[in-house]
Amino acid sequence: MNKIHPMAFVSPDAQLGNNVEVGPFAYIDANVVIGDGCHIMNNATVLNHVKMGRDCTVFPGAVVGAIPQDLKFEGEDSWVEIGDRVNIRECATINRGTQASGKGVTRIGNDTLIMSYAHIAHDCQIGNHCIIVSYVGLAGETDIEDWGILGGKSGSHQFSRIGTHAFVAAFAKITKDIPPYVLAGREPIAFEGVNRTGLLRRGFTEEQVNRIKDIYDCIYFKGMNTSQALEYIEANFPVTAERDTILGFIRSSQRGIIPKPRPRK
Repeated sequence: MNKIHPMAFVSPDAQLGNNVEVGPFAYIDANVVIGDGCHIMNNATVLNHVKMGRDCTVFPGAVVGAIPQDLKFEGEDSWVEIGDRVNIRECATINRGTQASGKGVTRIGNDTLIMSYAHIAHDCQIGNHCIIVSYVGLAGETDIEDWGILGGKSGSHQFSRIGTHAFVAAFAKITKDIPPYVLAGREPIAFEGVNRTGLLRRGFTEEQVNRIKDIYDCIYFKGMNTSQALEYIEANFPVTAERDTILGFIRSSQRGIIPKPRPRK
């Protein structure tokens, strides 16, 4: 049974699952699907063309499903799709997609946390188990793979990609792709090592982490250009999921990957 506060507005065309709670002054528009067990808190706004999975929470002041801030948008139908167990904290904003991108959908995976005042622009694709810390700004068509973490007040250039299990430092300006399993920081942004602590916490073995480190040593510190390093890695490292994930990500990068760090002054 749903619990809808009498001061909330829920469109008769919205579809609510079971055990949904809607707080006072919350607003849920038409063409919205809310899954079982979700909580739309007071003063939260879910505009049209939003699909939300199970057990999500939208906190006060958050706005989900506003039209994209994209001059190419011409009023076409586009969507925000949110997975299960996603927390959208106070005053975060998630915009719909735009058809001009070829996607038409902004997508958030399962078990992702979007902290207060973060902004997710049109057509971003965010994976499972990601953390978007407060005041992060994601430009349109930014892709974040599973387990990616972006530190507070970091921001991405449009079309940027952040690889799986990567950790981006606070205040970072993401102007190049961030490869999988790495730490990225400094100004300008650069490779800061392997995300050892995060990987070990998630069940990677020391052997796996050390092998990832050896791969990135070849990419950044052995005097080879990127193409040479990838050929060397493919020829000399055993086939593993981690190796192939790194090779595939870098080879498909359109913006190029972050550089090695400059010497500190």
